[in-house]
Amino acid sequence: MKFEDVLAKAEMEEKLDVSEVFKLLHPASDDERRLLFSAARHVREREFGSRMFIYGFVYFSTFCQNACSFCLYRHGNPHATRYRKSPQDVSDTAARLRDDGVHLIDLTMGEDPFYRSYEGFNSLLDVVNEVRNDLDMPVMISPGTLPKSEIRMLSRAGADWYACYQETHNTELFKQLRPGQDYQVRLYQKKWARECRMLCEEGVMIGVGEDSQDLLVSLAEMSRIGTQQNRVMSFVPQAGIPLDGPAHRDVDELTMIAVMRLIMPDRLIPASLDVEGLDGLKPRLDAGANVVTSIIPSGSGLAGVAQHELDIDSDKRSVDAVRQRLGGMGLSLASRSEYQNWIDDHRPSCAGES
Repeated sequence: MKFEDVLAKAEMEEKLDVSEVFKLLHPASDDERRLLFSAARHVREREFGSRMFIYGFVYFSTFCQNACSFCLYRHGNPHATRYRKSPQDVSDTAARLRDDGVHLIDLTMGEDPFYRSYEGFNSLLDVVNEVRNDLDMPVMISPGTLPKSEIRMLSRAGADWYACYQETHNTELFKQLRPGQDYQVRLYQKKWARECRMLCEEGVMIGVGEDSQDLLVSLAEMSRIGTQQNRVMSFVPQAGIPLDGPAHRDVDELTMIAVMRLIMPDRLIPASLDVEGLDGLKPRLDAGANVVTSIIPSGSGLAGVAQHELDIDSDKRSVDAVRQRLGGMGLSLASRSEYQNWIDDHRPSCAGES
């Protein structure tokens, strides 16, 4: 089947077989690539209109017990700046982001041993409760892997989203990226969170040694488990980490975003400011993304993930800067009520919550 025929089938939201998805992942010319992105934007507009969601980012602890080969904040890396923000710092930053106009507060941390203690976990529950209930803001929590009982406690404290990225669904590559971690336990995090009525985000990384077959498996897995938000990010080399790539990429990030949009038209797909900053926003939105993530207030002392200082203290990671870029593309920010309605409409049922 010709590329244009597969694209037309995808635009009509007909189910594609593996060979057809493979074809979309490999446009053979600039013209095919432009057609791919145009189709992805058309599907996004049909599903979401021209309104974009925007997330505030609070990386509140850069301590981590894991030794992931791709992460600056891996355990034992002397090049990483370590901090653990106080609950008051987190609350103050979340309030600033709320006042700036974000739709959600993304609370992210490494797998900090402190937050796995009784005292630390209770303080985490208090922070989630304050942001969700006192500040009246939807909350995404990214704490790594936890027992199901603690995921349930986070849900009851008010967390709306649970983000836990697999990075790859190739189990051998997973071992290289996340040495000493259990693939199935990490995968189960999304299942357990859904059983506790939380929405879930899955993520894959590009440029870490994956091939096209790995990406096809990841796309199939994200479709199968039904995560409501799916992310793809390009690997960025960091000081003091074993992975020194990026490795050869069969498929780039923008193509992956577009294909995700076509085969999962109703999902949220982020355009992160962490990889290329504000200058990288337009290409990702042009590829079909509909969520702007990693808004960080200048002067907050917070880090990013991929390029941890990129644009943070120049106001290029602000809501106003993003709003201006969106306006130049004929796009705009959704209202808070539109985002809350989306959450309410897509929240999983309570099956398995008992």
